[in-house]
Amino acid sequence: AFFWLLSLLAASLLWFVSAQLSGREDAALLLLGAAAAVLLQELCRFACFKLLKKADEGLATLSEDGRSPISLRQMAYVSGLSFGIISGIFSIVNILADSAGPGTVGIHGDSPYYFITSAFLTMALVLLHTFWGIIFFDACERRCAGGLGLVVGGHLLASGLTFLNPWYEASLGPIFILTLCTGLWAFSTAGGSFRNVLKCLSCKQEPEGRVVLYSALQVPPEE
Repeated sequence: AFFWLLSLLAASLLWFVSAQLSGREDAALLLLGAAAAVLLQELCRFACFKLLKKADEGLATLSEDGRSPISLRQMAYVSGLSFGIISGIFSIVNILADSAGPGTVGIHGDSPYYFITSAFLTMALVLLHTFWGIIFFDACERRCAGGLGLVVGGHLLASGLTFLNPWYEASLGPIFILTLCTGLWAFSTAGGSFRNVLKCLSCKQEPEGRVVLYSALQVPPEE
């Protein structure tokens, strides 16, 4: 969350300087500012990966068995979720403040679904950041430039689709499709499979009478 706040600070400073130098705040400058904010967020995500990687190596050095007690996938999940939560808070806090009034949504012919749509978009943003964190960390670990490019491209696409508001049908639908596809990709990246999902939903009776509930992201041990 701290790294995301750093990216927000850098993007705010960049926007302020650009607006002062150009003397205008039109749509083109707003698009460039949003793209720069996305790139700064991904740059800070990479910095977060490098820091956690160093921390993981340090924990492995201090442990008795030479292995870190926290896996890189767990760090990726926590990092992505933190990015998503802090991003969602900043996206919705002003909207929640305005919802207290005064005023009525849609009184001048605007869409009455502004608040509910903003809530769904924020939910999708939190999930996307969580999925992006898992995929991004895995791509950095395997040095896969394609995975990094797809994460950055997906982030730019999701940010760009919000400029279609208040045409919510054109923005909300594609963003949720992107969220679903990215979630499946992150699930596969984390080691999940349909077979493991079925095992997770069912209990297996062992010969000793113990019941084992498998995780959907783990491969069951050989019998």
